[in-house]
Amino acid sequence: MQLDRSLTLVSALARVPRGEGRGFTFIGRDRTERYYPYEEMEAEVHRRAGKLAELGLQPGQRVALVLPEPHEFVLTFLGAVAAGVVPVPIFPRASFKNADAYVDILAHIIRTSGARVVFCMEANQSVVERVREHDCGVENILDVTHTFETDPCPPAGWALPPITHEDICFLQFTSGSTNKPKGVVVTHGNLVANTQSFMNEHGLKRNDQDKAVSWLPLYHDMGLIGFVLATLLFDIPPTILPTELFARAPGLWLETISRIGATITYAPNFAFDLVVKRTKDKDLAALDLSKLRVVGSGAEPIRPKTLRAFAERFAPAGFKSNAFLPSYGMAESTLAITFHPCGTEMVVDKVDAAAMRAGLATPAPADADPDDPAVLELMSCGVPFPGHELRIVNEAGEPLPERQVGQVVVRGPSVTPGYFENEEATREALIDGWLQTGDLGYVADGNLYICGRLKDLIIIRGANHYPQDIEWSVGELPGVRRGNVFAFSVDMDGQESLVIAAEANRADAAELREQIKRRVTEEFGLVPGHIAIVPLGELPKTSSGKAQRRKTKQLFEAGQLPEHDAE
Repeated sequence: MQLDRSLTLVSALARVPRGEGRGFTFIGRDRTERYYPYEEMEAEVHRRAGKLAELGLQPGQRVALVLPEPHEFVLTFLGAVAAGVVPVPIFPRASFKNADAYVDILAHIIRTSGARVVFCMEANQSVVERVREHDCGVENILDVTHTFETDPCPPAGWALPPITHEDICFLQFTSGSTNKPKGVVVTHGNLVANTQSFMNEHGLKRNDQDKAVSWLPLYHDMGLIGFVLATLLFDIPPTILPTELFARAPGLWLETISRIGATITYAPNFAFDLVVKRTKDKDLAALDLSKLRVVGSGAEPIRPKTLRAFAERFAPAGFKSNAFLPSYGMAESTLAITFHPCGTEMVVDKVDAAAMRAGLATPAPADADPDDPAVLELMSCGVPFPGHELRIVNEAGEPLPERQVGQVVVRGPSVTPGYFENEEATREALIDGWLQTGDLGYVADGNLYICGRLKDLIIIRGANHYPQDIEWSVGELPGVRRGNVFAFSVDMDGQESLVIAAEANRADAAELREQIKRRVTEEFGLVPGHIAIVPLGELPKTSSGKAQRRKTKQLFEAGQLPEHDAE
């Protein structure tokens, strides 16, 4: 792959075509729609860059963005990049409810990144101001609306600085399973290499008729890179919805796709489950999803059953199942690592469940029932991009043959040079240029299949169990809040034992304990050492909605996991 070294976010904004419909559309939290043609967007980005210079920020210095409104986030992020300043996106939170842990994480990110200035908004400023209680080195906490309402007065002779591919574009702090996220360095070269890979013929096969819609968080890689930075670099007009608006009204996602005739969207597995559950027949009749040619899925384990249910439910609205594009990626490789071939039907591997517990992906019979507990279904996440390499390795780092489960390691121009000012973590993550992803997977017929996280693997009596398999099975029980089940192992009386924590109502707790025990015993041959039925909303998740199994395990071991009383 030949890297286009002339391409940067700043040069892209200058050269994207002008004209009707060429620009960014933002839907606010109040559903107000704001449209920024590229020329207006460029002018505002340059104006904000000048204001950052007026504030005394120099190229290479960091600025934290804790901004809940998409348009304010995007314009300020790009303004920082244009000024050579390194933006640090952070999850915005407006409520004081249970805010202590959030403020601790916020202060940690500000301190670790060395951000001198923090931008927020009136809606969340009172929470952000609490970082002053911590010694995190922040100089100014500014309301973005007031800061940029006046024209800038940058220092005399100031001009936009030159940007090279070696410069840091932004810091992506991993959501992490603990409260100490690390700052992934994303260079301009990383960004161009990755977006160029997934936009070309080996990825999305971008064309001039494409339009994108996203509600994904802008403070994480899939939303930020996939639907802001990549769409700008390769001229795909996006419509951006706030994540919290999707959470309140999931149907707005599909309604927006239908209304504008979008061709590209993306979501984690849980979102497809959610809209299938929430969409009524009368809503379905009003949708037109026939123009969708790419519906990506990633960021969490992809369940074939979920995508099949979505395809079946929305087929009457014109949805085509070959639009699904399962993928695999992580912040340490900028965004994407593998893509399923665009426009082709999903590839699902049915394997023997018992063999998988021994680390072998032995094929099950082709006609095996996917609901049979003896069979596991795994979704192909596709193949690596040209110019990038992927291996499956054992504990010694030695390559494994096809259909043997091991750690996924990757290398190539998309891989980060390391974690910001954290040499120890960088040495652990990058060995001889290979990124140690921490994910377990295998390759079959060239396709990558992800099994789970290395650190989350449950090993009982010498057999490997992948927590999401148990979680998905338990999550199907009536009364269990789907997507809110965590499985992990702990030491009980000198032996590894399985613990399952599931959110449900108090009235269902006693019956669910028995049902969960029965299902797990029948399907996995395991007797749980403990089943915790937890009040709704009490299981910890990251700001991007991912399971915090290790934090849940820590709470359980400390006796701090809230549970409904056993009766």
